[in-house]
Amino acid sequence: MTILILANYANGLFLFRKELVESFKNAGHKVVISVPFDENVHKLSDMGVELVDTHLERHGMNPLKDLKLFASYMKIMKKIRPDVVLTYTIKPNIYGASAAKFLRIPYICNVTGLGTAIEGGGLLSKILVMMYSFSMNRAKKVFFQNERNLEFMKKKGVATKNAALLPGSGVNLTEHPFREYPSEEDGIRFLAVIRIMKDKGIEEYLKAAEIISSEYKNVSFDLVGEYEEDEREKYEPMIHALEEKGTVKYYGHLDSVEPSMAKSHIIVHPSYHEGLSNVLLEAGACGRPVLASDINGCKETFEEGATGIGFKPGDVSALSDAIRKILALSENDRKEMGRKARIFIEKNFDRQIVTSIYEQTLKNL
Repeated sequence: MTILILANYANGLFLFRKELVESFKNAGHKVVISVPFDENVHKLSDMGVELVDTHLERHGMNPLKDLKLFASYMKIMKKIRPDVVLTYTIKPNIYGASAAKFLRIPYICNVTGLGTAIEGGGLLSKILVMMYSFSMNRAKKVFFQNERNLEFMKKKGVATKNAALLPGSGVNLTEHPFREYPSEEDGIRFLAVIRIMKDKGIEEYLKAAEIISSEYKNVSFDLVGEYEEDEREKYEPMIHALEEKGTVKYYGHLDSVEPSMAKSHIIVHPSYHEGLSNVLLEAGACGRPVLASDINGCKETFEEGATGIGFKPGDVSALSDAIRKILALSENDRKEMGRKARIFIEKNFDRQIVTSIYEQTLKNL
């Protein structure tokens, strides 16, 4: 079987779906990946798959450029003649799925999250929902990563008969082993691993770090993640100012965040929207308690009060209170939360679960 995978970002596909790609190759399938070429694309080529450079702008809607993307997908599919097409993220899910639909090629979509554009309502939301409905109505399966996203889209008339639920992208429990909780003798380290943009809660994290640092002398706040370029101008000065004060330590983009998590005591994830948070899955696998937005896509990944604490998104006071609440616990309590987190992730979010569901879906074709 020839499997064509359409994605918008090479590193994301490698980090969260390489096991799936490997399982296809091990089963004897030919795998072709259509993705914009960047500095990370070598990670995919090193896996021995065929790559197709496909220009794709991840953000914004430009009818001419999007029509060109659709035409590119049509050309790729006519040339490769895949037996099945797998699509991930908004534009591949819309234009790639539509191309497969026109060419009568079986296709499977994965909705990794809805985001503000759809959940915010308004004209753009209506347009996107209509496009999703058109592109996905002939899909063999449309996978969603949390129950709320699935029900929201079904009520809008999207994937009413072919929707299914996945435990996100799962987590590789070998690459993300349990790490002993570090001593708090030199202080308690909080860590946020997020893209530097408003919808990931960067403002709340920075402001809460400033508030808590003024109240507690034994805490520090770390930040890992790359800037969303169109928001860099706003947040870079804020982060730089807090670094100068010693309130926040910014590490930029890291290919592997596991070592940073292992050195931290608590992982904070203040996102506004998630399909299912990979950061929180990896934090739990590492054995760290989490503070996370009380939203679908986050709250499924931890047990309230047992392995983490939820708080209202977009609310600095709520995040600050959650930090105070976990700081009020003993070191032993926090350590125990981390131990329970690992057990919870092992039981519910092993990446092999996701791989097995895809393998079975392909067999059913």
